[in-house]
This record gives sequence, C-alpha cells and structure tokens, in this order.
Amino acid sequence: MVDAAGSGRTRVTRAEIKVIAASSLGTIFEWYDFYLYGLLAAHISAIFFSGVNETTGFILALAAFAAGFAVRPFGALIFGRIGDLVGRKNTFLVTMAIMGLSTFAVGLLPSYASIGVAAPLILVSLRLLQGLALGGEYGGAATYVAEHAPPGRRGFFTSWIQTTATLGLFAALIVVIGLRGAIGEAAFATWGWRVPFLVSILLLAVSLWIRLQLAESPVFQKMKDEGATSKAPLTEAFARWGNLRWVLIALLGAVAGQAVVWYTGQFYALFFLEKTLRVDGATANILIAIALAIGTPFFVFFGWLSDRIGRKPIILAGCALAALSYFPLFGALTTAANPALARAQAAAPVTVSADPARCSVQFDPIGRNSFETTGCDIVKSALAKAGISYAQADTPGAAAVVQIGGMALTAPEASLATPSAKADIAAFRSDLTATLAAAGYPAKADPAQIDRVKVVAILTALVLLVTMVYGPIAALLVELFPSRIRYSSMSLPYHIGNGWFGGFLPTTAFAMVAATGNIYYGLWYPVIVAAATVVIGLIWLPETFRRTIDD
Repeated sequence: MVDAAGSGRTRVTRAEIKVIAASSLGTIFEWYDFYLYGLLAAHISAIFFSGVNETTGFILALAAFAAGFAVRPFGALIFGRIGDLVGRKNTFLVTMAIMGLSTFAVGLLPSYASIGVAAPLILVSLRLLQGLALGGEYGGAATYVAEHAPPGRRGFFTSWIQTTATLGLFAALIVVIGLRGAIGEAAFATWGWRVPFLVSILLLAVSLWIRLQLAESPVFQKMKDEGATSKAPLTEAFARWGNLRWVLIALLGAVAGQAVVWYTGQFYALFFLEKTLRVDGATANILIAIALAIGTPFFVFFGWLSDRIGRKPIILAGCALAALSYFPLFGALTTAANPALARAQAAAPVTVSADPARCSVQFDPIGRNSFETTGCDIVKSALAKAGISYAQADTPGAAAVVQIGGMALTAPEASLATPSAKADIAAFRSDLTATLAAAGYPAKADPAQIDRVKVVAILTALVLLVTMVYGPIAALLVELFPSRIRYSSMSLPYHIGNGWFGGFLPTTAFAMVAATGNIYYGLWYPVIVAAATVVIGLIWLPETFRRTIDD
C-alpha cells in the first residue's frame, strides 16, 4: 500500500492537463449552479417565503439552501454505486445534466405571490435534485483525476478539483455583481436575480461537450478489463466493518471539521456581513470576491505541500487554527465593516429583562408565529430583525423591559389583548428604533466608514483556513479506500460532512443567534465541530500520502 519513490518527473503531460482541465471546468459549473442560491438567499427569501415574518423567512430560505445539502449523502450512495459499477466518466455526465436543468428551472419558477405555497415547495424540490446531483459529482471528479495522477502528485492534481468550489462561487459572485451594476438594485430584486439561473443552460451545454471528450479512468478500465470491479459496492463499502471503520474515521476525523471551516469562511462570513452587519449586498459580494481571488491559489499550494509533508498535519492544523481564531476574527470583522455598530455595542449594550416563561425562541419554521403575543417576543423580534446583539436577564413575573445603555423601554404587555394592540406595538417599535439610533446603533453599515482593506484581510484569513483544510482532502479520501469501492466509500463521508455538518451551518448558526440574541453565538457550532475533528483525527486518522491507489 506504499508508493514507490515517486513519479520520477515534475512536468504535467498534455493528456494530464486535459484531464484536470475538463474535470475542473465541469465541476466549476456545477458549483456555480449550486452556490447561486446561497448568494441570492435574501432575494429568494423575499420572493418565495414572503408569507412569514422577515427573520423566519430568511432562516427558511437558508433551510431551503441547506435542503440541497441534506440529500447529498443519498446522491453519493446512488451515483457512487453507479460509478463503481459502470465507470467514473458516464456517471458524472448524468449528474451534470441533472444539476444544470434544475438550476435553469429555478430561474423560471413563479413567486409566492403568484402561486402561493406551491412556489417554495417546488423550489425545495429543485434544490433536492441539485443536492442529489452534487452528491454524485464530486466523488466522481476527484476519483477520476486522482486515478490519472502519477504517484507522489495526487495532492497537487486533485487540488485543482478543490479550487472548483471556490471558483464556482467566485464565478457566481462575478455574474451577480456585474448584473447588479448593469441593471441596478431595483431591477435586480424584481427580475434580474433570475438571469444567473437562466444563463446556466448555456454553461451546461459547454460543460457537457467538454466532459464528453474524456476517456474512462485507467484504474477503472483496468479493473473492468480484468473483471475485478465490485458486484455490490455499497455492501462492501458500508456493511463490512473493515471499510466502514475508515468511513467513520474519515468523516469525524477529517471531513466534518473541513466542512464547517469551509462554510464558515465562505458562506457564513457573507451572510454575517449582509444580514447581521447590514453591509449592502453588492459591497459584501465584492469584498468576498476579492478575498476569494487572493486565497484561491492556496488550494493548489496546500495540495502540493501535502504531497511532501502529508495530508493529515495540514488539515488538522487548519481546523485547530479555525477553532482558536473564529471569535476574534468575527469580532474584528464587526469593527471593520460596521464600526458604528461595534462602538454602540461597547458603549450602550442592550439587555432584555423579561419573564422567561413569556419568551419564545425567535424561529418559527411553519410561519404561524407573528411574535406579537407577549412583550418579550415583541422586543426580541424587533432586535433580531435589526441584527442587534443583546443579553437576556430573567425577571419572573415582570413586564418585558429593554435596556439600551442608560435608557429603558417597557414593552406593551398589558395592551396586547386590546383593540389598540397593533397601534401600541407600532408605537413601541418606533420608540425602540429611535432609542437605538440615539444610542448610536446604525440602521445599516455606512459605506464611507467600512475599512475595506481590513475587511478583505479578515475575509482572506478565513479563506486561507478553508484552503488548508480543503486543498488536501480529496487526495486523503481517495487514498483511504480501495479502487473497487472508492467512488462509493469516499463520496459518502465527504457529503455527510459537507452536506450535513457544513450545509446546515448557516441555518443552525443563525437560529442559534436568533435564540440567544448574541450575534456571535452561532460560531460555537463550527468551533466545537472543528475542535472535535482535531482530537479524533490526531488519534485515529492515518497518514495516506505515500500509499498506492491501484489496488
């Protein structure tokens, strides 16, 4: 199971460049499709979830985003089995077609105002199809490239596949930013957001043509010629402890931590800028795009480095650094992106004092809670909508009071059942808005006060952590499993990790923030998962970079 001294050469052949380029370009297209939804979550919330309150609508939009991730492990099982039975190439041609057509359909979907609840239901169905397709795509592309790579260069070769997720996001950002600038924010919010989805049909045609030029993986072709392919890859991969053990170690000792670091650095950071720090969408997208442009070459660097010092130390170091740095980095991001908010939080902290029995969690997945039934709910709903961080103090039996620095407002608890309830609530919210403004809390981030250099530096640091954990992960997963069940074995832990641990991160983190009132509380989720991965990986994860993958 150990490679010989190496490939004996340093140059990449023309045939190998073709394999890497064709696999990577096709995968970039799939990630472009998948990430459009995440970038446009705020618009999708307004278009397809307009029947609920704003906070719940945004969390539901993120949940629909996460739905595509939820089914990725099932796509890994379905297409992983097909890939191990009939081949790598044809399998990821099918997944690409499913992804492209589903994305195109989102651009044609009527709004909630036009067809009611059918709109979000169809949207979620299309996201599920996208998730199934992506569940089969990544394992096929990574396996295909790795099986073409010479010994000692798999980290470098597969790192190009690792760049595709970020390049797909970057491409989506460029399209969104360019379109916003060309037609204006009003037109983009009305109809322009559909255009990036619709143009994907052209990208689908180009990507399919490119992939059709490829031959089958030499490792799979050799197995097929010798009659050595698996007859029951799922049984071999997951029903036998000898292989299942490595699936679990790969998931918990590498991929789970990699996933939360990835989605925190690229998606949660974007949502945090736009939703919590109130930076306008166009500016937030541009800042993220710059950080991605700076950081993306490091996927290849860390893939190359892992061929020399190993996969394990780089991945676990990235997870450890993330767990240690997230709270200070996001605190610094607040100061740089919305300094007025940071000053107000320090000078006039907000505290909600209320009877805990009269307070609801500010998340309603079915959209039936208006959060106007108690004074506590009215206060917390208004603060959550404004993105204001607050502490909670339990005062059993007392009316809800919000303390903003030295100023206090009492919520209209006693009048909720009276005919004047709506007017009283509106008046309270108006007073609350005025009091927050007087205490220095801004309604939105002031573009003139954003320290763009510092914001980009912080976002780049987050992206560099992503490159550390993600650059070597494909090579590690390929090397852990035998070739006859490699597609199935590596795909499942990858997509459970990235589909569930990572894909649900934005939804889970924002729900944690809404429940506690602390804008940083959601960071505990990636911090704990990343730290757990470091511990498990140090104990049980093997080093793989010297292994052969031909058997």
